[in-house]
Amino acid sequence: MKVKFSPLAAASVFVLTLLISSATPVFAQEGELQVVDEVIAQINDDVLTLSRLRHESKERVETMKHQGMPEQQAKDEVSKRQAELIATLVNEALLLQRGKELDLASEVEAEVNRRMLEVAKEQGITTIEKLDAAMRESGVDPVATRGTLRIEIMKQAVIQQEVDRKIFFGLTMDELKKYFDAHQDKFRKPESVTISEIFLSSAGKNEAEVKARAIALVTQLRAGGDFAALAVTNSEREVNGVRIAQQNKGKVGTFEVPSLREDISNTVKNVKVGAVSEPLRGNDGYQILRVDERTQAGTAATFNENRVREAITIERTDKAREEYLQNLRNEAYIKIADSYRATVLPLLKIKEEVIAESGLNDPKPEKKKKGKFLGIFPKP
Repeated sequence: MKVKFSPLAAASVFVLTLLISSATPVFAQEGELQVVDEVIAQINDDVLTLSRLRHESKERVETMKHQGMPEQQAKDEVSKRQAELIATLVNEALLLQRGKELDLASEVEAEVNRRMLEVAKEQGITTIEKLDAAMRESGVDPVATRGTLRIEIMKQAVIQQEVDRKIFFGLTMDELKKYFDAHQDKFRKPESVTISEIFLSSAGKNEAEVKARAIALVTQLRAGGDFAALAVTNSEREVNGVRIAQQNKGKVGTFEVPSLREDISNTVKNVKVGAVSEPLRGNDGYQILRVDERTQAGTAATFNENRVREAITIERTDKAREEYLQNLRNEAYIKIADSYRATVLPLLKIKEEVIAESGLNDPKPEKKKKGKFLGIFPKP
């Protein structure tokens, strides 16, 4: 069984204030100075540490390597985006804090349990205890996995409750009808395609060799090769560590064209039914796509209240989510360590000198209004 999540380290402020300080060192022995860790940012009553940043950076490097990127290139890419990662972790901390305020813990825990049960079912495992044992045998820590799920689901729950649902349910019928009248193209039945694939993984392989193999398969298929047979023997798409082409003969499914990833949509746009595309390079390998069936778009628009609400919500959600996160940042007490301040603050779009000014001189600033100054950054 292969279950891959990105484990996240978590530590209480109490422990961190005892063991971690960018101002206060820990003495291992007399005369020997040992720095345990470094605080990168304080976010209300939470802190982001250097060890956490290194852990997250390592996880991203491993993900890129799994997708076929050389290790050094992956390290360089993660290093180049370090400020973005810090900003992301600051946002994450704020969302988790908000989730606690909204008392979403029980709802989130129920969803974590539901998803773990789904994994167990997919693996043919009858109990959570047996799933935990199987994960440990595979080198996966079930506690860390649940922790990662808990964090991701909490972030999603906060955004959905505080942003998405407010947009969706806040729309009036008049707004819905006006939008429908102005965007009827969105509410006609779209063109759909049924697709099969042969997938060649590039992870840990020579890129040129994988590409050459993909081109050779396209040539063989266009010369009359049996797609299903070639998919069974060549396709490397896996689900839960098992190649699936032996069961589905490469069939992927039927999709509305607007819902396809842009690169896939462009690739199959001019492919005739029964024909195959040129090899498409993705993050983790090459796809050869065959169009099995194509259904033309409808001509008449149909009003469906939920579909219109969904369309407007999707259209507005990116901006609304960013505004929500900005508001959380504006209302939070955020302090960034000196060595990271110049690159991180512009991404957070806050003026730290205004936010943190009272905190540096007052041990209990008004939380801006949430949180308190922990005294873990040195005063100037």
